[in-house]
Amino acid sequence: MAFCGEIDPVLPEDRDHQLEDLAFELVSSASSLAGHLHPLVQAGVGDLVRSMNCYYSNLIEGHNTLPRDIERALARDYSSEPEKRNLQLEAVAHIEVQGMIDSATDIPAEPVSVDYIRWLHREFCSRLPADLLWVRNPETGERLPVVPGEIRIRHVKVGMHVPPVGEQLHECLERFEAVYTAPSGKFRKVIAIAAAHHRFLWIHPFLDGNGRVARLMAHAMLRRLGIGSSLWAISRGLARNVSEYKALLMAADQPSQHDFDGRGNLSGRALLEFYRFFLRVCIDQVRFMHALLDPANLLRRMELYCQEEVQAGRLPRASFTILREALLQGYVERGSVPALTRLRERAARHATSDLIHKRLLLSDSSRSPLHLGFPMEAVERWFPALYPAMVS
Repeated sequence: MAFCGEIDPVLPEDRDHQLEDLAFELVSSASSLAGHLHPLVQAGVGDLVRSMNCYYSNLIEGHNTLPRDIERALARDYSSEPEKRNLQLEAVAHIEVQGMIDSATDIPAEPVSVDYIRWLHREFCSRLPADLLWVRNPETGERLPVVPGEIRIRHVKVGMHVPPVGEQLHECLERFEAVYTAPSGKFRKVIAIAAAHHRFLWIHPFLDGNGRVARLMAHAMLRRLGIGSSLWAISRGLARNVSEYKALLMAADQPSQHDFDGRGNLSGRALLEFYRFFLRVCIDQVRFMHALLDPANLLRRMELYCQEEVQAGRLPRASFTILREALLQGYVERGSVPALTRLRERAARHATSDLIHKRLLLSDSSRSPLHLGFPMEAVERWFPALYPAMVS
């Protein structure tokens, strides 16, 4: 059985500065990610990235909710199949909670605090259908209800690891909050995000939903540091390396092997390997999105898409000109379309209507300016490799 003292070491020794170097690289890469995008375009991409993050977070949990099903769910178009509908509702729950983090409408408590952790779990689970709010005791077969925001009072086992329970669990959560709120210096705070991710899963405070809460908590911690943003998320990288992710988490649960395996109760070497993995995944995802969002490359992909769609008769000829304006300027005034495209007013209206119908352009009303949309059909072409091939 786990005791609170076994949580040591809560923060790693970084004698060779490898972790600090990775933290520096992450901060540097993330700082320039949004530099070339208009805020309105950033908002649209943020919606897309939340859906992507939800897809990969679901995948880590063994729930394969297809991107098009997520898109339909966000439009409140739910499947008539109960199982698929439940997974769609789960996806919407994840997206809505991450949206609160991204818009800073989450609670002001520190993301590692007990209050914030319970808030995350409550906000996510309270949006789930009843069919997803229970777990089965593997030893007795008993169905146990998952109460949103409620810290567990039962013993659980995660692989070979038996997390703390009762007073030990509460002591661990209090220590978790105190330690991961305290680090000074930006790079040390970045390293603490990787450490907190493992320690939270080691504590396992809820009957279910711990993985999801851990990833949302990491997103919130990155956001509060000004490193995370709505333009990238870690779940894609974790899901694409899920076997290594789970193996490293499990290895980091192991007790110290010998005198040269760190000073704490858990294997220092395995913990450092997990921290390095976690930070590299963050860096990889920032770089991936940086390449996808580079305006010149994105415009080339959009132009090719428009050319092929025009040749197939599915888009009007002036489409790329209008969409390019929306990307570079952030919006298109309806009255400017004739001059922009050199089309007569009626033809310009038809072109605009076609793009709105295909949700390539969006607007708040029939008279408001138009901004770029990201329907799944276009996403597959504009943002290759955002999702695995053939999953949409």
